[in-house]
Amino acid sequence: QVQLVESGGGLVQPGGSLRLSCAASGSIFSRDVMGWYRQAPGKQRELVADITTGMSGIINYAESVKGRFTIPRDNAKKTVYLQMNSLKPEDTAVYFCNFRRGPGTVTWGQGTQVTVSS
Repeated sequence: QVQLVESGGGLVQPGGSLRLSCAASGSIFSRDVMGWYRQAPGKQRELVADITTGMSGIINYAESVKGRFTIPRDNAKKTVYLQMNSLKPEDTAVYFCNFRRGPGTVTWGQGTQVTVSS
């Protein structure tokens, strides 16, 4: 069973940058998907970005983060990152790492708080 350990997050001023990391343990296959979701107070959890773990590395971004966030990966370390630039107050949320395999396997990280405020 895959487990996820997140790191990063914290308080940053508007316009600043942060990088989150998510390291997976266990076996990772080429059709798996890893990514990041976020949940702001009073709102539903939403996809931020995800990437397939195979050679193609297909990426999806939420419209709200396109051009500001990227999701680099290091397959050797079984780690995905969320590089967040030009942060806005509306990016404030708890960010969760996510692992998916097929239709029935989903694993969540513990969540890390990102606060964008002056």
